[in-house]
Amino acid sequence: RARFHGPIIGAGAYTPEKAEDLIEKGLIDAVAFGRDYIANPDLVARLQCKAKLNPQRPESFYGGGAEGYTDYPTL
Repeated sequence: RARFHGPIIGAGAYTPEKAEDLIEKGLIDAVAFGRDYIANPDLVARLQCKAKLNPQRPESFYGGGAEGYTDYPTL
């Protein structure tokens, strides 16, 4: 933070708990939940009510069709 004064966004294998802890400590400003967001199109609602996250199916990410991209269940 002494050398960079812009926002710091963490990404990659963060849990909601780890993200919250690092933000509260002032080490980062935000977290990008890319794969969790693909697997949970309602990620914000799930995090707000502490609902279980859908398991990720990385083998189907970005396959060009609906499977693994728009077929995950929502709350």
